Amino acid sequence: MNVSLYQAAAALDANSRWQESIAENLASSSVPGYKKQQLTQAAVHAGLLSASGAAGAAQYFSVPQSTLSTNFAQGELKFTGNVSTSAIDVAVEGKGFFEAKLPDGATALTRDGEFQVNSQGQLVTKESFPVLGVTGPIQLSANHSGPLAISSTGLVTQGAETIGQLKMADVAKPQLLTKISGAYFVAQNPKAGLTPSKSTLREGYLEGSNSSTLNEMASMMTSSRGFEANQKVIQIQDDRMNHTISELGNPTS
Repeated sequence: MNVSLYQAAAALDANSRWQESIAENLASSSVPGYKKQQLTQAAVHAGLLSASGAAGAAQYFSVPQSTLSTNFAQGELKFTGNVSTSAIDVAVEGKGFFEAKLPDGATALTRDGEFQVNSQGQLVTKESFPVLGVTGPIQLSANHSGPLAISSTGLVTQGAETIGQLKMADVAKPQLLTKISGAYFVAQNPKAGLTPSKSTLREGYLEGSNSSTLNEMASMMTSSRGFEANQKVIQIQDDRMNHTISELGNPTS
């Protein structure tokens, strides 16, 4: 068995997945509340090499294994000052997530607090998903007046009128969340452990992506060099096997 060939092929696959995650992080670096994808690698036993010689002992050989996960570290809070009768920005300080209702009825979790008011008077995300309160979607009254306001505890008011209380959740095991797009996740795994959140909110702010464009570009260069190096290893091994087959097939040369 040509172990080097298998190891190089596994490394190519890992570098390819790394580049895909970097590309997604770069593309979403301007999305509020986006959580970057990161790749971790570990060596795993992939087989057993037979003993060579009388005193030789069988040895394990390893190949790299890559695992893609989400980094839930908080991004920088950026002041926008966006507070009006039809839109409001709000950021989460802490581990909490806003809850929004997807078109299929499922509940999505997000850190993107770029909210708007739709034509039906509902508070919605910029993707038009209704923002959930503790009693259901946040619905403004038909005769509302004055700017929207969201307190540090999530109380939503319109002028002097109290509209509702934002529903927010903490997640005990965020790595068990399923990412669906952009800054949105769903808790398909019941072991994720959702509980009511007591995180503090900041009106007029948005949480930026925790992905650094500079760091991602540096990682892209590193992964590209690793990909090229393993390509050369495969080419060298391929040339060596071709030479060996050629020599064995022509014993008179």
